[in-house]
Amino acid sequence: MGKILIGMVHLPALPGAPGAELSMDEIERRAVNEARTLLDAGFNGCILENFGDTPFHKDHVAPVTVAAMARVVAAVCHAFPDWRVGVNVLRNDARAALSIASVCGARFVRINVHVGATATDQGVVEGQAAETLRLRRALGSAVEIWADVQVKHGQSLAHADIALEAEDAVRRGHADTLVVSGRATGKATDLAELKRVTDLGLGVPVLVGSGADERSAPRYLEVADGIIVGTALKVSPDPTSPLDPERVGRFVAAARAGR
Repeated sequence: MGKILIGMVHLPALPGAPGAELSMDEIERRAVNEARTLLDAGFNGCILENFGDTPFHKDHVAPVTVAAMARVVAAVCHAFPDWRVGVNVLRNDARAALSIASVCGARFVRINVHVGATATDQGVVEGQAAETLRLRRALGSAVEIWADVQVKHGQSLAHADIALEAEDAVRRGHADTLVVSGRATGKATDLAELKRVTDLGLGVPVLVGSGADERSAPRYLEVADGIIVGTALKVSPDPTSPLDPERVGRFVAAARAGR
């Protein structure tokens, strides 16, 4: 299997969030257009994320957020039925993400804290692998679980060592893919930590989750199975800004050349 390139579709504030301004028609239209930009450039898929909903709920979002995200995810999955679409419901509502993905036809969910516990600006976020896996079984769903280890914007309270968290995420949490990130959105992923996880040989893909750009992508892909990227593709360093089609194209070209 070739290297996986996943682009972020950062949704603006959804209805009910403090910063909500746009109509659902506009939010849906933007999401579909950004997904199309990524697909046309050669990305293997995208993650739809309620990035604009700050401050985030810790682990249970409001019903209106689930409804809004389901509408947008369904629109993207309908527009690009053969593409790899994922869902991340921030900060850590795995139940909502899995439900949306299963109903709307998305392929995977990203779960920021799948096992253990992490101190965050939302408080202590606890992994709910037992509930998530049982819900997936009850739904008869084939949606994959992509689990962060040593997740950004947090400090693990259960795993001082990234290797231990990676092992627990796969062997006890049954994660299908692991994501290794930097300390915050857009911050570089540490190559040494990335290599520690890949060297474990856990039998699942390991992806870079933040900080990659067109210069660093080839170096990361020497170690990782793929990259999730958002900030480096935008018209400005602000992750909420729109995608820049030229940067999107340059990133894919650099990643492919580096392979």
